[in-house]
Amino acid sequence: MQWGGNLLQHLPTSSCKTLALFYARVVMLGLDFAGKSTLLYKLKSGRAVETCPTVGFNVESLQTPCRISFTLWDVGGQDNLRASWPDYLEDTNTLIFVLDSTDTARLPEAMAVLEEVLSQPSMAGVPVLLLANKQEVPGALAPAELGERLRWGQLARRRWVLRGCSAHTGQGLQEALAILGLLLRAGKAAAAKREWLNCSSVSAGLRTAGS
Repeated sequence: MQWGGNLLQHLPTSSCKTLALFYARVVMLGLDFAGKSTLLYKLKSGRAVETCPTVGFNVESLQTPCRISFTLWDVGGQDNLRASWPDYLEDTNTLIFVLDSTDTARLPEAMAVLEEVLSQPSMAGVPVLLLANKQEVPGALAPAELGERLRWGQLARRRWVLRGCSAHTGQGLQEALAILGLLLRAGKAAAAKREWLNCSSVSAGLRTAGS
């Protein structure tokens, strides 16, 4: 299911004051040179930091506008590092996948990689926030144009949102954080419901066995 336009039409909109605080794990993936590490440090410090391609990972603790604390894992996107991606996906509450809006030649590769990630058993039901980065660059594809080129595949089976941003200028990052908070909250509610249904099913089975 795609959630575009006004996300608040599709997600619970309880006031931030009423949100239960919890800690979440968010993993950020994407091809090399998509701008993931620059995005991470812009969110953390508010400054545009020039970075080298990540070998391994970077991790920082952050908070959404609605005070949901989370660790953000920025994992290297080079081809020779992608085999290790599944090791980072366990217990992920939301996936951020960063797209380079200026590199249309590698968009098919990026979508193929995303499909492979979402096919991992640990990613079942995990919502996705797609960030179309480098919107400040002349000629960059707008999010709507990128959306038309996306392969639905695994995305069609989960909650996902596509938004434009600029890790360099900060454009769109506060909105992205707010959307992330809503995705995390919705995902936690869905997980709690699944756990309750599983427990109810087990309890019903025990009662049947004991009757």
